[in-house]
Amino acid sequence: MRLLLIEDEPNLSHTLSRALREESYVVDTAEDGESGLYHAMNWDYDVIILDIMLPKLNGWQVLEALRQTKQTPVLMLTALNNTANRVKGLDTGADDYLIKPFDLSELFARIRALIRRVHGQAREVIELNGVTVNTLARKVFQDQCEVELTAREYGILEYLARRYSHTVSRAELFEHLFDEHDDAYSNVIDVHVSAIRKKLGQQMIKTRRGLGYFVGE
Repeated sequence: MRLLLIEDEPNLSHTLSRALREESYVVDTAEDGESGLYHAMNWDYDVIILDIMLPKLNGWQVLEALRQTKQTPVLMLTALNNTANRVKGLDTGADDYLIKPFDLSELFARIRALIRRVHGQAREVIELNGVTVNTLARKVFQDQCEVELTAREYGILEYLARRYSHTVSRAELFEHLFDEHDDAYSNVIDVHVSAIRKKLGQQMIKTRRGLGYFVGE
């Protein structure tokens, strides 16, 4: 899953982006509202983490402009903790609002909840014909035995599982699993899908020729 962190405080941005990457998220960062809005409008993110007190454009302006065309889940992350600001954030189009300082575990939980919500899933566990994807533990089980996947392999499987029965193009998978600084070769998705099939069976991920991949019937 790919996240955008819009935060102008360098130390916090570095700490958060590193922590999120350790949770296997792909993270792009922006240090001001103008750059953040450009990223948000030109890439498809699973969640945007948005500070309010930003240079060039503040968080309110970024959110208002974003909501004119896109419904990407937005978690506002700010030191402005009064009720009026929380109400303003939610009324402007934010999906959640977290006050600084905060625990990383709570931030992670809120991100997971937003991802589940946008995919219409209430639970952390996804069942796929004998294969279980535990999105909290980021583990995969087949017939109750854990199957070791790399971080990239797990990311592909989770994304397809959340889009059950929907065909996902290679371009969409690449966009959600690699950040803007990755310089991967063109068939990297095919290579990872092949590895997943070897571990979980050839029918785990199916191909619609010329369209992409899907998990499901």
